[in-house]
Amino acid sequence: MDPLILRDRRLNSASEYIRVFSTVIISRQAEPKTDHKSRFKKNSLRTLTLGEDSMTDIKKDKPLSEKSETKVAGPDVGRRRIIKGAGAVTAASALSVPMILVPPRANAATELNMIAWYGHGEPDMVEEFEAMHNVKIKAKYYAGGDNMLALISQSPPGTYDLVLSDGEFVKLLKEAGYIEPMDPNEYNMGDLFDEYSHFDAHWMGDTLYSVIVRFGYLGVSFNTDIISAEEASDYNILWDSKLKGKVGHFDWHLPNLGCLSLRDGNDKPSPFDINSSQWSKLQETTLSLKPQVGGYFDYGGTFASLKNGEIYAMCGIGDWITGVVRKDGSPVDSVIPKQGGIQWTESYSIGKGSKKQDLAKEFIRYITSPKGQVRSIQMAAYPGMSPYKSGWTAINEANPEEAKRQRMTFDGHNCIDDLREGRIHFRQTPVQQSLEDWNDFWSEYKNA
Repeated sequence: MDPLILRDRRLNSASEYIRVFSTVIISRQAEPKTDHKSRFKKNSLRTLTLGEDSMTDIKKDKPLSEKSETKVAGPDVGRRRIIKGAGAVTAASALSVPMILVPPRANAATELNMIAWYGHGEPDMVEEFEAMHNVKIKAKYYAGGDNMLALISQSPPGTYDLVLSDGEFVKLLKEAGYIEPMDPNEYNMGDLFDEYSHFDAHWMGDTLYSVIVRFGYLGVSFNTDIISAEEASDYNILWDSKLKGKVGHFDWHLPNLGCLSLRDGNDKPSPFDINSSQWSKLQETTLSLKPQVGGYFDYGGTFASLKNGEIYAMCGIGDWITGVVRKDGSPVDSVIPKQGGIQWTESYSIGKGSKKQDLAKEFIRYITSPKGQVRSIQMAAYPGMSPYKSGWTAINEANPEEAKRQRMTFDGHNCIDDLREGRIHFRQTPVQQSLEDWNDFWSEYKNA
């Protein structure tokens, strides 16, 4: 199939979507960017190759402050390094890593394979569990749900025992046959706040496919030396003249377009459930922001650009970024604007064909336990909120300052109250458009 024909093809079936785009390895190659107004060539083709770690800016031997701050000027570099949904293939590692034969050793640890956002397989998250069960957790990191689908699609069944995904991708994982059904009686479901006890994104009818670990909110993140919290509490601040060339994007269409959809007033039924007229208006709104934009950033670049003052404001991110940067002493913060914010969630599923399902279940029970939640809330890579009541109790005992900072307190207005008040909207894949439609527009926006 000619890849360029795919632009106008609607792929609403998850299995078809993943199958088709897993065979397409194209993107638009940008010309070198000289400033934020540079124009790019469209529709040129290149082959994409991802290495063992798809987020190459993240080096385990470097502190956060020293991580890459690579600006993503081209349309398909950075956050996902893939095009058109799930089209990336990982190959570089197979060519670059020599074979090393290691003699077997007594009592060698069992290996548990995970695919996840960066940080979930690091020592601060897994070392206790590894010691308890004589297991070694091996993590494959991705950057965005589309990238995750692509990586799984290129792997034989049984490759991943644990699949960590954002809630909006659980349905796609299930429809593509990538995850196993789960028994809710085997997990800490009774400890969840009511808002998460039967979280729709994780259930298909009466069958559970994923167990939530943590969540957070997205809105506007900003430099407090330049922008006040009151100014940041309206998405329209992004168009302010003092921010020309100083607005940045974490390079992923869903959080950015979701927040800008709220700016347009699309809060009912959802900023992701919009008709053709609303979709056209959202595209106009987004394109009008382009003169303000100073860059599109991958994971490490998002941290660095806010930390070093290259960028003053970002839409579609939140405390998962600024909570880390602020601890380093940078003048940054995040708020939920008056138009509303977006909720992200992270959940564990069991990979299809896993031969270590019992051990995978043990890990999920561990990470959702009080002590596991304390680790999850304070994850070194980026913080998150706990959906578990006992997790709140545990973090208030272990680190009351962090509990207060993330508003996980039982007295006074807290982060769950934001949900109950209707200020926060669950991040979804597009309802009336295809995921491809949104991804295509995002590429066009970056090329404009």
